[in-house]
Amino acid sequence: MNEGFFTAKQTESKSRPDGKTYSCASCGLYKNCKTPKMEPYGEFKRKILVIGEAPGKTEDQRGHPWQGKAGRLLQHTFHNELRIDLFEACLCVNAVNCHPKDNHTPTNYEVDCCRKNILKIIEEKKPKLIILLGSSALYSIIGHRWKKGLDGIMKWRGWAIPDQDFKCWICPTFHPSFVLRGEREVETVWRNDLKQAIEKVDEELPKYKQPGIEILDDLYALTRIKTDHIAFDYETTGLKPHAKGHRIICASVATTEDHCYVFIMPKSRSARQPFVDLLANPEIGKMAHNMKYEEQWSKVRLRQPVQNWIWDSMQAAHILDNRPGITSLKFQVYAQFGIINYDSEIAPYLKSGSKDGNAKNRIMELIQLPENKEKLLQYCALDAIFTYRLSTLQRKEMGVLL
Repeated sequence: MNEGFFTAKQTESKSRPDGKTYSCASCGLYKNCKTPKMEPYGEFKRKILVIGEAPGKTEDQRGHPWQGKAGRLLQHTFHNELRIDLFEACLCVNAVNCHPKDNHTPTNYEVDCCRKNILKIIEEKKPKLIILLGSSALYSIIGHRWKKGLDGIMKWRGWAIPDQDFKCWICPTFHPSFVLRGEREVETVWRNDLKQAIEKVDEELPKYKQPGIEILDDLYALTRIKTDHIAFDYETTGLKPHAKGHRIICASVATTEDHCYVFIMPKSRSARQPFVDLLANPEIGKMAHNMKYEEQWSKVRLRQPVQNWIWDSMQAAHILDNRPGITSLKFQVYAQFGIINYDSEIAPYLKSGSKDGNAKNRIMELIQLPENKEKLLQYCALDAIFTYRLSTLQRKEMGVLL
């Protein structure tokens, strides 16, 4: 992906989220602890960065992380279950480097103030793997970049994310203090998460493949498609196609994992006929992320039901993992491919600002300028490409051959 293309990096500094400045002085935690601004600890031989929540009272007194009861559990698990020494293999830090007064859970503001220190460590040390223990660590590394509702650690635990910004694996899981308070099943899940994370240390991070995107003025090229399945995506004026004035603005057709056609939807039936014929072709299987959406818009606005649906990557995501909040294409693209916020410039224009399901969004406002129209087409193409790649991954995991 082009550097900064549709990511938070274009509009926001990693160390100054939302354009605000954060500092130790404004946080103030350093004033009331024995070991202020605790230094990272560990030999880092395996290039693993372990990020916790904040130093506890015992850690503050001894000057090192993971010295209390939760730390002993973590050390024991690393030694007995993972067969590695926590402080020899890893570098240990916390989302907040000072012991919070009264041992309170760090606030998001306190994490924001400390984030620049963590990001500096990542930039300098270049870890192969980052293990995030608990919600504060999750917020520290992902929260300022994820713009769609971070939610809690339950949503994120267990994923091995090949983060393309940090160029390393990111593996969130529970904080050991939560494991100590939880049921036996929680500890089992936690141990499995850690085992999966450690297995990623020596696995090469997959590199992002830049797709070939062809912007079409004439849809004749669609008549030459020879593949037996495609993924396609629409960008429209709203959520529902039935209300007066709604239309499909653009469409994209991914023919492989690395190639996609994209075009503004022609207004005349004759000009869009090659695409309509493609939808009607029973010999070519169709894939989409939430195929109900594409089906409705095809039937109502193009008057052509889609023939030969073969895969819905949103439904497959739910079958593979039924946790709430993880089936959106944007979440799956980050969790599976490590690409975050590729829609950041476009997303505000795809919302109506109204609770009325028939309301129009701001997409027509977006495409008034030619450069914005091209951005929309690029975004639409990426949706189709990622749907194709995600569907391929899911079919392999589920053992489904097309």
